[in-house]
Amino acid sequence: MVELKVRKFGNSLGVVLPKEVINRLHTSDGQPLYLIEAPDGSYQLTPYDPVFAKKMTQADDIIDRYRNTLHVLSK
Repeated sequence: MVELKVRKFGNSLGVVLPKEVINRLHTSDGQPLYLIEAPDGSYQLTPYDPVFAKKMTQADDIIDRYRNTLHVLSK
């Protein structure tokens, strides 16, 4: 468990992530992070955009269904 302190940054509040957390999240300065609320009310911090992941799953489904058609169209 990592304890974070909320601090004031100008007119906003924020937290500073320790280097170990930054390394584990595979992120860096200026990269987006997403705070996802779970059904049980807990939160998860992730560098992966859940909306993009959902769209990619849908795209993979379309590619699988229309593989032959896409192959013919690519010629």
